[in-house]
Amino acid sequence: MALISRRARTLAGEGSVPGDKSISHRALIVGSVAVGETRITGLLEADDVLRTVDALRALGARIDRDADGVWRVFGRGVGGLAEPASVLDMGNSGTGARLLMGLLATHPFTSFFTGDASLSARPMDRVMTPLRRMGATISARSGDRLPLMIRGTAGPLPIVYELPVASAQVKSAVLLAGLNTPGTTSVVEPQPTRDHSELMLRHFGAEVAVERLDGGGRAIMLAGQPEITGRHVVVPGDLSSAAFPLVAALLVPGSRLTLSRVGINALRSGLLETLGEMGAGIAIADRRTEGGEPAADLTVEAGPLRGVEVPPERAPSMIDEYPVLAVAAACAEGVTRMTGLGELRVKESDRLGAMARGLEACGARVEEGPDALTVHGTGRAPRGGARIAVERDHRIAMAFLVLGMVAAEPVAIDDAGPIETSFPGFAGFMNGLGARVAAEDAP
Repeated sequence: MALISRRARTLAGEGSVPGDKSISHRALIVGSVAVGETRITGLLEADDVLRTVDALRALGARIDRDADGVWRVFGRGVGGLAEPASVLDMGNSGTGARLLMGLLATHPFTSFFTGDASLSARPMDRVMTPLRRMGATISARSGDRLPLMIRGTAGPLPIVYELPVASAQVKSAVLLAGLNTPGTTSVVEPQPTRDHSELMLRHFGAEVAVERLDGGGRAIMLAGQPEITGRHVVVPGDLSSAAFPLVAALLVPGSRLTLSRVGINALRSGLLETLGEMGAGIAIADRRTEGGEPAADLTVEAGPLRGVEVPPERAPSMIDEYPVLAVAAACAEGVTRMTGLGELRVKESDRLGAMARGLEACGARVEEGPDALTVHGTGRAPRGGARIAVERDHRIAMAFLVLGMVAAEPVAIDDAGPIETSFPGFAGFMNGLGARVAAEDAP
């Protein structure tokens, strides 16, 4: 469905965003190879995560959903998954595909992966390289893309793998492969990336050590073949999803919004740091730990923003938030320059190019580089008035719906379907706060 977003008067209220997608994937995957029952509260029930549920069921894990929304995973133990009878269709879930490839690289059977058009266009070589070193055999389509076949090894080898580019997904794939590998599997990352896998593995009883390195990097060591046991996991709200209503409330005059139990992992919260530098009024209250992850309530009030320089080393901590940050920058006073964004070229779409094209169509002045985006803000929202091709990307879709809430002229998106992969019911959630998002042909 195509949607159109019109200028809102104010946004106000309290609410909760869907559960964290990254943590939801990991809770299901680690629970499937733990011994006993894992109970998951707050699981994100969106298409990306449900694809992981289906894949794990095909691999022999029993996964049930209770009437109260609690998910129960009955694990098969480390190395205990079974060969699937059919192809594992991961839809648009790059996280699910890459993490499961890691898990299955050290299971001695053959699995086939496929995905939708967007996922099948994304390269998998970064994950394939270390998994092959551990002994897996992988054959993929040209360009190292899905569909692919992975034959896990019966004699996995522990490795020390230095990430050529900071990537939480590649790190996690190697660590999950290391679960069923004797000895110690190590990953060295040049910059710290989100540590949900390390926290989740520890929560289930695995031995994970982290060493800080000179230059700011980290080494993560996992002791292989542990006896991990089922746990209760409380999934906090997804900061990447919260970013859209937070920025919208910052931009729409007179707005005040509180979002409860949002995950604020320090390696994920670069957007909060950047918005603070831009002058945003964001209050963090009731800090607590849920399932090994920090969470808090966030309250934001509308106010003027100023342009800033966003350093490249911050990119791993906010890589999914750059689309909505670019919208905030377009409404700020002065120039915002974002660098180190090469990873955005290989997301669900070329997000860097998509944001540049969309903002220009809405009247903003931008400059796009190979791994950089410069936005020239004027202290007020660009005019809007464009219809944006979202290129099957949920974050591009939501970012431009946010822009429509503050722009002088409505902003339309050609396809709202991808939003369901991470934020089911986004339009209804925002309308409940005061937004005006509707089907494009609605009066």
